Amino acid sequence: MLFPSRSVSWLVVFLGNPGLRYEGTRHNAGFMTADAFARKKNISINRSRFRALTATCQIGDETVMLMKPQTYMNLSGEAVGQAARFYKIPADHVLVVSDDITLPIGALRIRTKGSAGGHNGLKNIISVLGTEEFPRIRLGVGIPPHPDYDTIDWVLSVFRDQDAVDMADAAARAADAVECFIAQGPEKAMNLYSQKKIPRNP
Repeated sequence: MLFPSRSVSWLVVFLGNPGLRYEGTRHNAGFMTADAFARKKNISINRSRFRALTATCQIGDETVMLMKPQTYMNLSGEAVGQAARFYKIPADHVLVVSDDITLPIGALRIRTKGSAGGHNGLKNIISVLGTEEFPRIRLGVGIPPHPDYDTIDWVLSVFRDQDAVDMADAAARAADAVECFIAQGPEKAMNLYSQKKIPRNP
């Protein structure tokens, strides 16, 4: 279904890096959520606009643009800024989905604003939008195994075995959280999804 170009009221930004070499990595938890959301809605996020792959869908009464920036993580704000300016979307209607290396695998953290927390994609979006006051859903991708572990190596490592299963489940729950956040509000989404973790079998 197509919607008038100026009717978009929300922008949902799923962060990740494009290309086969980054598929299944921790830094692509946002892209994993985008794919889970697309399956849930039976849509394809594949229209090239604003330096991103995009799709438009309806969530409740809102018309929403879904976005997978193709700029690479550190320049994600360039895609976000172009779309936000075009549709005149305020920062509090830009919902960003990203990975979080301070949370265990499967945990979700939902906030209406906040700092970048060392995440370069969020840092660039904050710089472009000129504010930290935009909502975000962060997916725990596991804490590095020791303090000296190289952060870049960690976020670019691939989920394997049970971790991959848990992340697929977390991405599906994050997709549900996106829909809940927009349709029912942040408090409802936080109550239902924030800080929950996929239980592991003993």
